[in-house]
Amino acid sequence: MFNVKYTYKKCCYKVLVFVGLVLFSSCKKDALPKPSGYLRLDYPVAEYMHFENQCPFTFEMNAKAIIKGEKDCGFTITYPKMKATIYLTYKPVNNNLNKLLRDAQKLTFEHVIKADDILEQPYLNSEKKVYGMFYQVDGNAATNSQFYVTDSTKHFITGSVYFYAKPNFDSIMPAASYIKNDMQRLMETLEWK
Repeated sequence: MFNVKYTYKKCCYKVLVFVGLVLFSSCKKDALPKPSGYLRLDYPVAEYMHFENQCPFTFEMNAKAIIKGEKDCGFTITYPKMKATIYLTYKPVNNNLNKLLRDAQKLTFEHVIKADDILEQPYLNSEKKVYGMFYQVDGNAATNSQFYVTDSTKHFITGSVYFYAKPNFDSIMPAASYIKNDMQRLMETLEWK
C-alpha cells in the first residue's frame, strides 16, 4: 500500500508541475498594435527623351510622363501615378521682360504664407543663351518647385508643379523630389530654336 500512495502522490505532483508550467509559459506580454508607418515609395530611375515640336524651344523630359500641348506653346506634363502635373507657359518677349520677371517672381512668393522656406537657384547658360531661376518651396505650399527661363530678348518660359492632393509636404516629399529633378533637367536642357 505504501508504494501505491507514493506512486499516486508522485503522479499528482507531476500533473501539478505540468499544469503549472503550462499556465506560466502561456503568460506573454500584452499584445500592442503596430505603430503607424508611412508607405515607402520607390520610383523608377528616370529615363529622358528629347521633346521638340513647332514651338521655338526644345527640352528633355521624363519618358514616363505624358505631355499634352496647350494653346500658345504651353504644355502640361502629367505624372499619373504621382498625381502631379508640371505646367509650362510660354510668352514672347516684346519689351515686357520686366513685367514677365515680376509676374514669375510674384507667383513664387505668393506661397510664402504656407512655405517654410524658398530656396532660389540661379541658372545661367551663356552658350545656349538660357538664363533663369529655379525655386524650391519647402513646406505645405500648393507648389513645391517652380522656375522661369528666358533668352532676355525673345522668349520667356515659366514652369511649376502641382499635386492633386491636399498639400502635406511630408507625405508627397518623395514624389516632389523626383519631379523636382525632372524639372531641373528640363530647365538645364532647354534650347531656343
